[in-house]
Amino acid sequence: MGWHSPALLPEVPDTRPRIERTAVTRVHGALTCYEVRARKALEAVPGGWAVSPYRGCAHACRYCTARRGHRYLGLDAGTDFDSRIVVRTDIVRRLRTELSRTWDGRPVAVGLTGDCYQHAEEIYRLMPPLVTALGEAGAAFTVHTKSPLVLRDADLLAATGGASVMVSVAFVDDQVRRMVEPGAPSAQKRLELVAALAERGVACGVAMAPILPLLTDSPDQLTATVRRIAGAGATGLLPRVLRLPPGAREWYLAWLAERHPGLVARYEELYGKSPDADTGYVTRVTEQVRALAARYGLHCGPPETAPATAASRQLSLL
Repeated sequence: MGWHSPALLPEVPDTRPRIERTAVTRVHGALTCYEVRARKALEAVPGGWAVSPYRGCAHACRYCTARRGHRYLGLDAGTDFDSRIVVRTDIVRRLRTELSRTWDGRPVAVGLTGDCYQHAEEIYRLMPPLVTALGEAGAAFTVHTKSPLVLRDADLLAATGGASVMVSVAFVDDQVRRMVEPGAPSAQKRLELVAALAERGVACGVAMAPILPLLTDSPDQLTATVRRIAGAGATGLLPRVLRLPPGAREWYLAWLAERHPGLVARYEELYGKSPDADTGYVTRVTEQVRALAARYGLHCGPPETAPATAASRQLSLL
């Protein structure tokens, strides 16, 4: 037996992230995509279901509450979440099966673990067949996005009768946006997107989320944001104050300590060890936004769509 026989060589541990041991890895410029087969398409969430073709998001929003999921894949919840995207290449096949067998008619949220119209969608084009599958099942569903790429599928969305789009516009201060949403379109482009969707017959609301304590929550800032949302033609506005669950908490607070160190102690007082801000603060800010929405003629809630027509009958990707 020679010295180089495999039987005598020490076993070298596989130190690659878990996702890289099972996925097909493809590099597209600065983006690394892990192509996987989905074990499930529909995931139960409060009030209904969710389906997400992508995990991770190149918009790189500091506050994203989906960051924690990357840790279970052997990746970090910071820069890996922004640049290493899990792509569920067979999501539509799996979704069609589950819509026919286990879906109970409740509404479906699309894109909660990563913007479903981020750059990866330009490459993989998973959304057109996914929208078609939901439409053919008669599902009421809401697409969550910041990206103008959704306009590519506007006619398809309008034709389903049960689709709506929720565009996130938390604030209109572009200086703040460049710091906390460095890869996302500007607020102006998102507001133009709202108007364009409305013109194409797609019900479109705005998620005024997240409102950032001590950064975007002054009366003047809230008023400016609601006024511009109303001017864009949104059919609904849904306010949400920043949440800081594990994953998002560490990444956001590290940025805060670097850029606004004087606010760290005040955030610790406001949040403590909870992912949610103090109840009194949340109530006060939310009521301010509701009052502003009423002043500008906005419905404070999600956009309304046709009900599901099918007969009654944090998210895992792997």
